Amino acid sequence: MPVKPAFSPVARRTVAEQVRQRLADSIRDGSLVAGQPLPSERSLCEDFGVSRTSVREAIQGLVTVGLVERRGNRTHVVERLPGLGVADDGVVQLFELRRVVEVALVELAAQRASAADKAELVRLADAFTASLTVDEFLALDRRFHALVARLAGNPMLAEVELKVLEALASSADVDAVAATPAGAAARPSAATIARLMRNAGVAHRAIARAVSAGDAAAAAAATHGHLDEVADRLVPRHR
Repeated sequence: MPVKPAFSPVARRTVAEQVRQRLADSIRDGSLVAGQPLPSERSLCEDFGVSRTSVREAIQGLVTVGLVERRGNRTHVVERLPGLGVADDGVVQLFELRRVVEVALVELAAQRASAADKAELVRLADAFTASLTVDEFLALDRRFHALVARLAGNPMLAEVELKVLEALASSADVDAVAATPAGAAARPSAATIARLMRNAGVAHRAIARAVSAGDAAAAAAATHGHLDEVADRLVPRHR
């Protein structure tokens, strides 16, 4: 008599379970960064093509396993690291940390990013044009660095990077367009601000193209050059 093969039961995954798994994967691979709010329920319903009931059940499953948490009426990805403060020589230390983290991130991004993600990074870099206002420039700069952090594929490093950027942005002493090399009180001229933004745009394009080419060494070199110029504008006043 032939031996009957052993079969494992077939798992029937509900729609909510599939949504939960997709969201969990996005959190683990860094697409959804620690501290970031989840998209709205309506947006998730549209993206996944499912009912609000399924989305809510999926989110509750993520809450249960500790991947997300509710803050008021929004749900955020759980943060695993404490916030970074700025005091005394904190800005100097933050820039030292930023150098270490950002160089590592661009090297990993060059090695790991998909072709589509690399194209998106180049597109963002090309958006740094002379027509940007200061506020538009700062918003685009944050988007660019957040994308690099995500493309590195290391959620912990990405969380450190975003916390460093947030700490720098919240510092009363740090203002990339209001600082002067010597830390004087006078604001730089419009021409100086335009030059700083233009140079940063050039640096971002160099970083993006190096990452797109998969050249980790060139990406690291471009990042070093960019951060050297930024530090020259911000750190001297704290020395």
